[in-house]
Amino acid sequence: MSVTTDPTFYRSPVEAIAAPPERLAYLVVFDRSGASPDALAVVDTDPESADHGRVVGWSELPTRGDELHHFGWNACSSAFAHAGHHTDGLQRRYLLLPGLRSSNVHVYDTQPDPRQPRLVRTIGAEELAANAGYSRPHTLHCGPDGIYLSCLGGVDGDEGPGGIAVLDHDTFDVLRAWETDRGPQRLAYDAWWHLNQNTLITSEWGTPSMIEDGVVPELLLGNEYGHALHFWDLAEGRHEQRVDLGPQHQMVLELRPSHDPNATWGFAGVVISTEDLSASVWRWHREDGEWTAEKVISIPAEPAPAEELPPALQPFGAVPPLVTDINLSVDDRFLYVSCWGTGELKQYDVSDPADPRETGSVRLGGIVRRAPHPSAPEEPLAGGPQMVEVSRDGSRVYVTNSLYGSWDDQFYPDGVGAWFAKLDADQRGGLRVDEGFFPSGEEFRGRRVHQVRLQGGDASSDSYCHAR
Repeated sequence: MSVTTDPTFYRSPVEAIAAPPERLAYLVVFDRSGASPDALAVVDTDPESADHGRVVGWSELPTRGDELHHFGWNACSSAFAHAGHHTDGLQRRYLLLPGLRSSNVHVYDTQPDPRQPRLVRTIGAEELAANAGYSRPHTLHCGPDGIYLSCLGGVDGDEGPGGIAVLDHDTFDVLRAWETDRGPQRLAYDAWWHLNQNTLITSEWGTPSMIEDGVVPELLLGNEYGHALHFWDLAEGRHEQRVDLGPQHQMVLELRPSHDPNATWGFAGVVISTEDLSASVWRWHREDGEWTAEKVISIPAEPAPAEELPPALQPFGAVPPLVTDINLSVDDRFLYVSCWGTGELKQYDVSDPADPRETGSVRLGGIVRRAPHPSAPEEPLAGGPQMVEVSRDGSRVYVTNSLYGSWDDQFYPDGVGAWFAKLDADQRGGLRVDEGFFPSGEEFRGRRVHQVRLQGGDASSDSYCHAR
């Protein structure tokens, strides 16, 4: 019997980079009021298509008030990680959409028509709680032996501890909690790994009560949000080491490990420092058998008149960058850093990951600047580059503009809008906004736009098992 493998499963970063470009982008969009269902939107990214840059598919959830957040594929290139794992029949076909407020996970099939995904299953909050002991699913990654779903809350939906639920690749059943010994870990956010090093890394945000109604000033100034990285034995689910970045470095969010499967370094983004409102990026790496981390990028706050600031920032007289996402190109050459507060997307050359060098920057939106898109230079934009995704070949960078409903309202109280932008990345360094690609406003039917996944995989959906 012949064995067939999904052609979008790539054994190495080199194979992924050489693969055909994406023709579609999938976006989760949500209704802040909960009056209308959240949806999975499909945008045409084919420059040769008459529908280029337009919403060409729309699938609404059967429920309301989910607040779709980070989502992902059921399977990807990590399927090659374990010898003997059967890739026959396993496909990058289903998108799993966690609801951060409802704790439901909706599963959509992108076949037979990738422009019209159809709902095939809903994993209820009750199943997640009963089988894994978690709630408030936040981030989803396809792993070598299942689907890893990081969750902010415990079974009661509140204080946790948060952690990782494991789902079956094929049936989507919630199998168990991944951790066997969590050590000092209590707060959760992202999870990623170095497959060849048998190491999983997790980061920290806060429990549901700490984040669901916006930033709590007393908790922020008291340095109560997450400020550490955790390193685990991937095979055993056992905590091995906690690396504290310092209590002033609040909200350690996105993790981006090197794509080179033989490397042992990666980057973590920190939203804000309570010392000076700066944001930062940290590099972790293994040194003498221990994991360590150091700050390699610091981005200062920008002074601003108090009357131009939202109430939460008026006492400080400045706009914090608010680094809410980072993304590393598949060739490990460029790191993209979204500064949602100032409305800037920065590009760094990280050929030397210990010494990043800024090589490009664009401005869209921002709390004070409201930098317009070049397609409409007279129209100020709200929101800013938030979730950022990079094509496999590194030539295209996509950004969405909404962070989280209550936080949108806190930092952009007059409205955050809804937009999805594309930037062209120069492989020698540099960024340019694509003037002809800007789905926005009513194209998203009153919903806010949170995250994008690219057809066939992207820079943050896959991990690889072979260097070449």
